[in-house]
Formats: sequence, C-alpha cells, structure tokens
Amino acid sequence: MSSNQPRLTAGEKTRIAWYVARMAKRSMADDRQFGGRVDQRDLQRKVDRVIEQARRREERAKNSK
Repeated sequence: MSSNQPRLTAGEKTRIAWYVARMAKRSMADDRQFGGRVDQRDLQRKVDRVIEQARRREERAKNSK
C-alpha cells in the first residue's frame, strides 16, 4: 500500500468489497445502449467514506501513542 492509503481492518475490507460488488452488479445491469446511464456515485462515496474513516482511525491511534 502507498503511504497515503491507510491499513484497512477486515471489516473495512469486507464493506469495500461489498460496495465494489454492488458497483459491478449495477454495471452489468446497464444495457449500455443508451450511453451507460447507471449512476454509481453513491457507492463510490460510501467507499471513500470507509477509507476516510480508516485514515482517521489510524491518525487517532498514532496520536494516542
């Protein structure tokens, strides 16, 4: 992992995998005939939120030492 990416717990990895699987399911359900009208921004925001929470968790752990 790069230095700007936090280490994820098993629960965080599971949540991200769940959101990515839902993104894939939505993508497969899109017919693409009309330009891919499936919006996945909500799931991307959820993934970003999980990563940001992990970043804050690591920062709190580092500051408490």
